[in-house]
Amino acid sequence: MLSKMWFSSWRAAAIGSLALLTVYFSVLTLVSGWDFTWEQFREFWYFVVALTVGFGVQVGLYTFLKETARHGAGSGKVVAVSGATSTGAMIACCTHYLANVLPVLGATGFLALVAQYQIQLFWVGLAFNLAGIVYIGRKALQAFRHMALMGAHQ
Repeated sequence: MLSKMWFSSWRAAAIGSLALLTVYFSVLTLVSGWDFTWEQFREFWYFVVALTVGFGVQVGLYTFLKETARHGAGSGKVVAVSGATSTGAMIACCTHYLANVLPVLGATGFLALVAQYQIQLFWVGLAFNLAGIVYIGRKALQAFRHMALMGAHQ
């Protein structure tokens, strides 16, 4: 049973990471084209990969927690918030180029702000990722210990 839970957790982690990376590449490609997207990925790959892996770890931990404890509503909120932050940070790295398309909507000021602080936004995303991993990881460890204790008493 434990090996099945680990497998499904790893699978969920991989799917979560791939989903986040797909959103990143899709949004930037739609906004600025493939050449720009690839250039930005090459320039900021270490942030993008770290955010993607961190989100995947959270999804995997959440899946493990859900399967062991059969209750994970609070942790799901952490995954959602940090996942949204990770996605936002990854996309924010390049949204300032929307200024070419959206000046009519008055978005230029916002986009200039994002462009000015894109590295800081990556760090905020990483901080949320780490906080989510620590929080969900502690809950998963508690659930695992509880499950081991219950197994010892049977």
